[in-house]
Amino acid sequence: MTIEHDVPATMRDGVILRADVYRPTTGGPWPVLLTRLPYGKNTPMIAAMLGAVGIARHGFLVVVQDTRGRFASDGEWEPWTFEMEDGYDTVRWAAALQGSNGSVGMFGASYFGNTQWMAALAKPPELKAISPRVTWSEPEDGLFARGGAAELGITVPWSLMQGVDILLRRHANDPMAQGQALMTLIGDLDAVANTAYWELPAGHHPVFERHGIPELGFERSRREPEWSASCRVAGRQAEVDLPSLHTGGWYDIFCQGTLDNFTAMRAAGRPAKLIMGPWSHIGTMGYLGDVNFGTAASTELMGFRGRLADLELGWFRQWLAPDADDDAPQPELPPVLLFVMGINQWREEQQWPLVRAVDTDLFLRAGDRLAFDAPEVGEGTGAFTYDPADPVPTTGGALLMSNEFLPGPVDQARVEARPDVLVYTSDPLAENLEVTGRIKAYLTAATDAPTTDWVVRLCDVDTQGISRNIVDGIVRAVATPGEFTGQVIDLWSTSYVFRAGHRIRVHVTSSNFPRWDRNLNTGEPIEQGTRSRPARQEIAHHATQPSRIVLPVIPAPAEGQ
Repeated sequence: MTIEHDVPATMRDGVILRADVYRPTTGGPWPVLLTRLPYGKNTPMIAAMLGAVGIARHGFLVVVQDTRGRFASDGEWEPWTFEMEDGYDTVRWAAALQGSNGSVGMFGASYFGNTQWMAALAKPPELKAISPRVTWSEPEDGLFARGGAAELGITVPWSLMQGVDILLRRHANDPMAQGQALMTLIGDLDAVANTAYWELPAGHHPVFERHGIPELGFERSRREPEWSASCRVAGRQAEVDLPSLHTGGWYDIFCQGTLDNFTAMRAAGRPAKLIMGPWSHIGTMGYLGDVNFGTAASTELMGFRGRLADLELGWFRQWLAPDADDDAPQPELPPVLLFVMGINQWREEQQWPLVRAVDTDLFLRAGDRLAFDAPEVGEGTGAFTYDPADPVPTTGGALLMSNEFLPGPVDQARVEARPDVLVYTSDPLAENLEVTGRIKAYLTAATDAPTTDWVVRLCDVDTQGISRNIVDGIVRAVATPGEFTGQVIDLWSTSYVFRAGHRIRVHVTSSNFPRWDRNLNTGEPIEQGTRSRPARQEIAHHATQPSRIVLPVIPAPAEGQ
């Protein structure tokens, strides 16, 4: 192949963006695979992840472009703002490159999954298919916020990391100032777990002002809805009349967004396929948190179907070069390919969510019990004190944070030992119980504060007594002090089998920090709040005021099936 570096593309407003172009040297013309990213197209980790050389060897013309204001590209960096127009212009430019067959597909993960959606919404005629991996749908549900609480865990380190290129550009003509600015920023980035995460106000974070870098989080999204809308996919999928391949992980911070994008495309009648593995945002090798899901769980094997990258290329070839003279058989993907954790098996399905799932109540009961039968009269309440100065530490989960906080299923012993975490546990299960689908908790709860948070977590307790997290969620509630109200907490989705002899466990608490910002319990706006106070919390579990978690249970197949 040949590689051209920093090939210029002029956008409609005259700004020049630059891309590396990888061309095969035999055959052609070739379909184009394009990705647009803000992390540096020549960054070694990014280059290895994209695998442009390998893609070109499979007969594609590959274009890897730095987005506006980043690395080799000109213009001002303003996340998300220009991706629709720049995406449209870049697709049209890429389709006209020498050697192109005129059909363009887009690939990539996370931010450069979203650049695909933005380009697709702009409808360039040459764009024929998209394959977004681990990409959000609604930015207020996983990117900027979750349940009304700020996604502090990703916002602070991600924004600091984007600040590196900003400072390099700002001080390009003053090496001494450049070096000092970078050292100071990296110092804050390295110490984020012990310092920056804790700084207040969380909604107007001091660390961004210190370095003069853009505020890229929850408060800005509330203050500038047009800015946050520039990366919203939710509600707009039907505008995209393209085939799409959606790949996500059960422990990815954008897990539910991947699922929501797929279901919306299918509901609109678009050709769409879904792959969900036991992965985090960047961990795809089959071992995550404390659990080894097996080598076949990795993207390198996919249950012995082949490498995920090859499956993706085979899917692209169907849409970008259906008439190509290629004797190699193309792997066929089912509509839905799920990894079922607990039994650690890949399974092919025809739809998501699974229509055979049965919503099943598990009730929080007195005596720290979790039971399928409803509570009786007089079972009372569970209570704890939540102190924002001593929040429950983030311990595993579907997260993307600084390196001190590992994603995935993790032993919850230190969380469950805390007095501010209510723990409800079922009896050992007599047989396997599969839960596949979206999980919600319905609490009847009271607080003595004007506002507080409710966090619910679902865990699996094995036969050795080790409890590991599966899903969790949060809701930020405005309250009338002392009054019991209903609270709905969305725990998102999973596919998990609780094995016979295991127990199901539910946590109820009021913090998961620094994943989500602390509710200070005072009612002060997040962009101003610096004072905190403890809150006395109660969870009802009696007949007239039950609290429960609803599990989508997959019935066991009848004997002989």
